[in-house]
Amino acid sequence: MPSQDAIRAAADRIAPHIRRTPVIRLSPAETGLENPLTLKLELLQVTGSFKPRGAFNRLLSADVPKAGVIAASGGNHGLAVAHAASVLGIKAEIFVPEITPEAKRARITDAGAQLVVGGANYNEARLASEARAAETGALMVHAYDQDEVLAGQGTVGMELEADAPDLTHIVVAAGGGGLYGGIASWYRGRAQMVIAEPEECPTLFMAGLVGQPVDVPSGGVAADSLGAKRVGDLAFNVMQEVGGRSVVLQDQVIRNAQRWLWDRVRLIAEPGGATALAAVLGEAWTPPKGARIGVVVCGANCDPATVVG
Repeated sequence: MPSQDAIRAAADRIAPHIRRTPVIRLSPAETGLENPLTLKLELLQVTGSFKPRGAFNRLLSADVPKAGVIAASGGNHGLAVAHAASVLGIKAEIFVPEITPEAKRARITDAGAQLVVGGANYNEARLASEARAAETGALMVHAYDQDEVLAGQGTVGMELEADAPDLTHIVVAAGGGGLYGGIASWYRGRAQMVIAEPEECPTLFMAGLVGQPVDVPSGGVAADSLGAKRVGDLAFNVMQEVGGRSVVLQDQVIRNAQRWLWDRVRLIAEPGGATALAAVLGEAWTPPKGARIGVVVCGANCDPATVVG
C-alpha cells in the first residue's frame, strides 16, 4: 500500500494540475438522517471525476517514451489520461468498451487522444490496450492497479482528513478499487472504511468472500465507471491490511442517491459518483450512533437528463 509520504509527494507533484475539491457539511436537519454527513465533492475535479489525480501522478513519475501512453477505461480514467497527456504534451491512445457513453467518448477525443473501441466490456478493452502497448512500447497507465495511480487517488483522503478531521467513517465507491485503496492507504485505520459497490459488479465484496481477487459480472447502471472485471491486487492487499466493510447496492438505490443529490444539494452525479452516498441512504448499511460520516462523491460525467428529467 502507498505510504503517507508517497501520497504527500503525489500531492505536491500533481498540485499544479488538479483542483483541491471542497467539502460540504450537512446536518441531520438538512438530510433527514440520524448522523451528520460530510460530502467530498470530487465530482468537481478536472474532467469531472477523481481520476486525474492518479493519471497525472503516473505520467509525472515516469519516463514517457516517444510512443506516448495507453490506457483502458470505461470513460473517466480514459478522459483523465487524455487530459493529462494533452496538458503535458504527450501522445495518448485510449481503449474503451462498447458500453462507454457517447458523451465520454467525445470528451476523450476532444482532449486530443486517439480513441479505440476495444471490446464489449472494460476487461476486453484492457486486454486490447495491453496488446497494443506491447506492440508500440507505449507506457501503460492502469485505471487502478499501479502504485503511482493509487498514491494519486490517496490525495483525496489527505485533503478530506485535513478539511474534516473529525470523521469516523469514510464511504467510497469501488470498481477496481483504486480510490478505496488510495484513501484507505492514507487513513491507515484512523477512520473506518465503508466500500460501496453495485450488486452487478461487486469486486471487493466477492474478493473478500473467497480470499483473493476473482472475476465478477460487469453490468448495471454504474458499469461504465465501476465495471471492473475484478478488483486490483493492490486494492485487495490494502483491504487485507486495513479492512473495510463492503456494502452491495441495488441499481435503484443508486438512482435514488443521484436524485437525492440533485434534490437536496443541486449536484448532478453519475451513477458511480452517487454509489457511496447510496450506501448511506439505503438499507444495506446502518451507521452506528454517533458516527461522523464522510462520503466521496466521485464523478459527474453523465447526461443531466438522466437525473433530473
